[in-house]
Formats: sequence, structure tokens, C-alpha cells
Amino acid sequence: MNSDVFAILIPLLYLGCFSLMAYVLVSGLKEAMDGVSDTYSQQASRELENLFLFIPASRIASLSQTASIIGFILGFLLFGSVASPEGLLGGAVAGLFLFFLIRMLPAIAIHFLKTRRLERFNVQLTEALVTMSNALRAGFSIQQAFETIVQEGRKPIAQEFGVFVQQTRVGVRFEEALKNLEERVGSDDLTLMVRAVEIARQTGGNLTEVFELIATTIRERTRIEGKIKSMTAMGRLQGIVVGMIPLFLMVAMTLLDPVMMMNFFRSIEGIAILFLTVILLITGALVIRKIVNIEV
Repeated sequence: MNSDVFAILIPLLYLGCFSLMAYVLVSGLKEAMDGVSDTYSQQASRELENLFLFIPASRIASLSQTASIIGFILGFLLFGSVASPEGLLGGAVAGLFLFFLIRMLPAIAIHFLKTRRLERFNVQLTEALVTMSNALRAGFSIQQAFETIVQEGRKPIAQEFGVFVQQTRVGVRFEEALKNLEERVGSDDLTLMVRAVEIARQTGGNLTEVFELIATTIRERTRIEGKIKSMTAMGRLQGIVVGMIPLFLMVAMTLLDPVMMMNFFRSIEGIAILFLTVILLITGALVIRKIVNIEV
């Protein structure tokens, strides 16, 4: 009788221990993922606020988590199988790849929006410098010259200068508000303007001539950057074409012989080859980007 009781209790004790360990592990992973997700979503929300897109961090976190989980499930269902260990491994790898890829999409979208906004800001800054120079020549103060750009209402420069003007109105020092504007926008051309304003205010220089000179410098640099982009366009196009060839081949072979490709995706050798291919493609893209990106 005692042996029968021990025969039942020992497996139950093992089951309880493993269940407790699994619960602690899952809880720890969940807390870690929640912490990372909260930090990431708050950072993304701040980045969007700098772009004047006010989206709550909680909504970004919920959408990112839901889309990532759906991506993992779809990746496992498309490329995985529960019939063999290789199928489980292939499905897990494909699911994790889609999971992290979807997690990266908000950051990629924010980077794209910031780059496009910065390009528009730099283009508008040249015209704004000329307008501010004319305003100073007409007898306006530097504060009123900034307000002139805000009143024109051209986005995004009117939004950024509007924040600057609002900060100075609520008591922020002019120099500190300029520094905040420079850090928020992150434009080299704006940094040049801010440094010129600071030096002119300290030494009593002629801001009218300084703004005209800066506008001329920015125009010349923009012209040179455009010429460099046109000369390196072929290299960038070649990099895109070469990088997309493996993807096109994989899709074409999957359409021609889906059974063979599914077996390939579910095998350890296939997973290793795909992993190596992704690493080589990323390395090649970074090398080509380093070659064609020429700083002016």
C-alpha cells in the first residue's frame, strides 16, 4: 500500500515542481517582455510626438504585440509542422523571424517619417533664412523674425519654430529654447544657423548678412548632394536588385515546386542556409550603403 502511494506521490511531486518552475519562467519572461515593450512603446510615442503625431504609448504597445503574435502564428503555420522535430524548428524560426520583423516595423516607419520630415525642413529652412533676413532688414527683432516664419504656416518648419516661440513666451531663455530646437530637429543646417545666431548675439554681428550667407551655403551644399545622389544612383539600384534576387528566386521556386521548398524550409540545412543568406544580404547592403553615402 505504501509503495503504491509513493508511486503516485513521486510523479505528482515532480509534476508540481516542473509546473512551478515553468510558471516562474513564464512569469519572468512575461514581465521582461512587458518592460521592454513599455520602454519601446514610450520611446516610439516620444519620437512620434517630435513628429507632431500624438499616438498613445499604450496603443502602440497593444498594436505591436498583437501584430507580432499574429506574425509568429502565421510563420509557424506556413513553414512549420508538428509531425517532426525539424518541422517544429523550422516553424519556430520562421515565426520568430516574422515576430521580430513586425516588432521592427514601427521603428523603420518612424525613421522613414523623420528622414522625410528632415528633408522638407532643410528645404524650407533656406527660404526661411531669406525671409528672416528681410524681416531683420525691415527693423524686426530676432524674436519677431521667428514669428514671421510661424505665421506663414508652412509645415514642418512652422511647427518647430512655433514650439520655439511658445517656449520663449512662457519664460524659457532664448539660448535654451534654441538649444531645444536644435536637439529636437537634428538638422546640420539648423545647427549652423543656431551657432551663427548665438555668436552674433554675443559679439553684436550683423544677422542679416549672416542669414543670407548661410542660405547661400545651404543651397550650394544641397546642389552638391543632389549631384552626388544622381552619380551614385546606379550603385544604389544595383544593390537593391542584387539584394532582391534571392527573394525572387525563393518565391519562384516555391511556386514551381512547393513540396520541395517546404521540405527545404523545414530542414535544419535549409534553415542554416536561409540564416546565412540573410546575414550575407545584410552585410552586402551595409557595405554598398557605406560606399554610396558620401558626406558633404
